Parts: sequence; structure tokens; C-alpha cells
Amino acid sequence: MCTAATYKTNDFYFGRTLDYEFSYGDEVTVMPRNYPIIFRAAGDLKKHYAIIGMAHIAGDYPLFYDAINEKGLGMAGLNFVGNAYYREEIAGKDNVAQFEFIPWILSRCATIREARRLLENINITNTPFSDKLPTAQLHWIIADRDGAITVESVKEGIKIYDNPVGVLTNNPPFNEQIFRLNDFMHLSPKSPENRFSDKLSLSTYSRGMGALGLPGDLSSQSRFVRVAFTKMNSVSGSSESESVSQFFHILGSVDQQRGCCELEGGKYEITLYTSCCNADKGIYYYTTYENHQITAVDMHKENLDGESLARYPLITGEQIKMQN
Repeated sequence: MCTAATYKTNDFYFGRTLDYEFSYGDEVTVMPRNYPIIFRAAGDLKKHYAIIGMAHIAGDYPLFYDAINEKGLGMAGLNFVGNAYYREEIAGKDNVAQFEFIPWILSRCATIREARRLLENINITNTPFSDKLPTAQLHWIIADRDGAITVESVKEGIKIYDNPVGVLTNNPPFNEQIFRLNDFMHLSPKSPENRFSDKLSLSTYSRGMGALGLPGDLSSQSRFVRVAFTKMNSVSGSSESESVSQFFHILGSVDQQRGCCELEGGKYEITLYTSCCNADKGIYYYTTYENHQITAVDMHKENLDGESLARYPLITGEQIKMQN
């Protein structure tokens, strides 16, 4: 289970949590402009926009979980189990395998508007990467500083939704996620007024009571509501450090702790990593479950005209600064 969000101060920020019971060995990966992308049914791309993101590298192919490109467009795939539906190849369509979707968009689109045009002819196929890495059931958020959309491939076809809150979790489908916010329109960051009855002398007894009823469980629908409320009411300074810090606090509202979401076999779902990308500057920030210190990789410090991947394994051990 995962949560993705956008945020904007002076710069545009894009990131997500990845919640799962184990890691595939993820790495912050920079794909330079001249790294060849070989699509299964859509030809080869020898030159494209540079991309930085979190990926599992399989046979020199980066399987991106989330990424931004050098133009400031971001994209992330989140679990959509039971609802995602992919098809066989269709003649006349842009047949893109599920695992190719992020590089397909980010390699050639600079804006949401360009992504919308490219999506007009897409067919997301059920082609697996390999017999060891079957097709994942996902839906996606694509965003730039001007807006966000959600893309879902379901039995009815490709669904593209405007995403005015810039937030996405897992199930249910996005139109149901956004509709659920109607149930919480009474929430406020301000202290509530007594509307229960003018015959009773009711008063607030604690700060934060304007948000009474905000869901606190770990379900995907509740996480959507909680992050949407946190993000839409979030206030921070506009400096890089203040903006990045605030973004991690926003996604920290849905952080999953080991032991609170038990799975079969004695395993637990945890927040393996949280990312925050400055999409304008091309900087990928992250924390991990065991390392709360923010680590950063700047794509512009790499050779973006190169032909090989730059790979940075995650720093996972807790970094503690002793003060005495």
C-alpha cells in the first residue's frame, strides 16, 4: 500500500511512500538522455528526457516506482489490486507494457498537457517483464506544477481523471476516493463552533478539535482523506529546506510502523521509503524506515548526456547525530 502527493511553494515537489513487507533492493537511479530505452512493442528510444527516480534494476533495466524528468514532470505507480486490468496488444494502438509506462511518459513528455495527448492512443498491455517479475496491478498519478491526473487501466478501458488534490492512494478507484472527501467537508484546522445545539453550553477542551473525525487507520481510503486534509491545509516557508521538511511531514501523516499492519506468515507492512522530489531542480530526496535522515541525489550532478545509468543504493541504517 502506498500514498503519493504533490506540493508547491516556490518550487514544485512530488513524492510518495512505498509501503510493503519487503524491498526488492531499490536504488535512486538517474537515466541520462542517451540511455537507450527498448520497449517491447513500441520500438526503441535512443534519445529522450533525462529521468531520476526510485527503481529496481533488473538486467540493466530500471523498473521505476516513481520518478521525475528534467522538465519537471513526475509520475508514480501505486498498487491497484483487483481493479487494474491490462489487455493484449491492439493493432493501431501504442502498446506499452505496464512496467514501461513510467519511462514511456517521462522520456518524451514535458508537461501534463503533453502526457494527456500521448495517452489518447495508449493501450497498457499485460506483458510481464519476466517470469520472475509478473505484471503488477497499478494505477498512476502524473503531475507537474500546473496540475495532476490519475490514470487507471480497468476493464472498461483507460480512465483519466483530473486530480485536483494531487493525492493518490490504492483502492478504491480514484473517482470513489475523491468522492469520499464529501463526507469530511466539515473538518477544519480551526477550532470548531458549537452547532450541536444553542440550548447547550458546549466548548472546546483541546486544540485540534476542528479535525475530529479525520480517519486515523491505515486503509488506503483513510490515508487518502488524511493526506488530502494535511496537504490542503499545509503551511510552510518557501525555502528549499522548509519545503522539503514540510513535504516529509505531510507524508509522515500516513507513515506505517512495523507491527500495526500484520500480514500472513508473521510479516508486517511498513513504509520502506518516503520520497520527495524537487521537480524543478531535479533533486530526489528520500528517507527509509531505518534512516530518518534525509538523503538527496541531484540529477544535474550526473552526466545527463551519458549512456549509462547512475545508481545509488539506499542508505538504510539509522543516522544519529550525537550532541554531547
